[in-house]
Amino acid sequence: MLPYGSYHEPNPQQEYQGSPGEQRAGQDAAYSGYGGARYLEQHWPVGEAQVERHEQGQVQGQVPSHDHDDPPTIELGPPLTEEDLRAAGYQPVEDPGPVGPLYVVGDVHGYLDELVSELRRQNLIDAEGHWSAGRSRVWFLGDFTDRGPDGIGVIDLVMQLAAEAAAAGGYCRALMGNHELLFLGAHRYGDEPVQSTAGTASFRAAWLLNGGQQHDLERLEGHHISWLSRLPAIALEDGHLLLHSDTTSYLEYGASIDEVNDAVHDLLADEGADEWWDAFRRFTKRFAFRGPGGPTAAGELLGTYGGHRVVHGHSPIPYLTGEANSDSGERPYVPGPYIYADELAVAMDGGVTMEGRLLVARLPLD
Repeated sequence: MLPYGSYHEPNPQQEYQGSPGEQRAGQDAAYSGYGGARYLEQHWPVGEAQVERHEQGQVQGQVPSHDHDDPPTIELGPPLTEEDLRAAGYQPVEDPGPVGPLYVVGDVHGYLDELVSELRRQNLIDAEGHWSAGRSRVWFLGDFTDRGPDGIGVIDLVMQLAAEAAAAGGYCRALMGNHELLFLGAHRYGDEPVQSTAGTASFRAAWLLNGGQQHDLERLEGHHISWLSRLPAIALEDGHLLLHSDTTSYLEYGASIDEVNDAVHDLLADEGADEWWDAFRRFTKRFAFRGPGGPTAAGELLGTYGGHRVVHGHSPIPYLTGEANSDSGERPYVPGPYIYADELAVAMDGGVTMEGRLLVARLPLD
């Protein structure tokens, strides 16, 4: 029995068989130490007492895991103009017509094949991987990298789709997840010491602990850094308040969406490793909307920033439902997004890193 909410199942009769990437023999064997359930069991706090112990710095010899799991989100920058598109080789449509439907994409974590499979299943891209959704609107909720095999490939695809969607009269945008903040921090600050609640740490050490892939860091280029650094932390679309992390820490950065995004942007332009680390710590908090106080926390965000429902990634659904704590040994059951907190919150992290699903959903959900 699910303790807090219910699943949205668009096609409940169709049993999920897994994406092509999941069906590969020996899938992601080189990354299982970071991407599988074993990693999550070892490094993710799953009970309130354990979370509290980590926050108080009582776990010795490592940086508290909840302090380096998922960062904030920032906009893709200003909308692309027709001149921008033509300069990039795209021909804008002259009469795009009415606005299209809205989709959200949960945490990808480097699982490029799974992402392509889900985007194709939703008819958002064609067989060659190009935008085919006209004026549709797509928001990625952050966490493109770490744990999975091709984080840079995921970023390249999203950047490509952003330009192609704009040329078609739609758009593809993204929020900054805590793993983007961690990834950028690992690149910028490396092994430079920062002060954490467990003593001295570094962005690189935290990034590796949280599934950082060296080949992604080696392939990171200037245009990736520029794009990631301009992502927004929060957005409002059709009454849906889009966040990466299920935390109320956004309230500490401003009383409006613009204020929060400006604060995060200013932070990323600053030179202070400790300030970056503090933001990373705040945006890796989770489970604010779970349990008896969840509706109140979600309502506080909605009352401040607008909208009628929070849509977030960050915390895998099997952890929200408690299924990840089961000893059954079976693959987590994730048929779709998880609606909870008196229907004020929708969780979109299907737990692709723990053999769950990479979720792409059209909003609104019933």
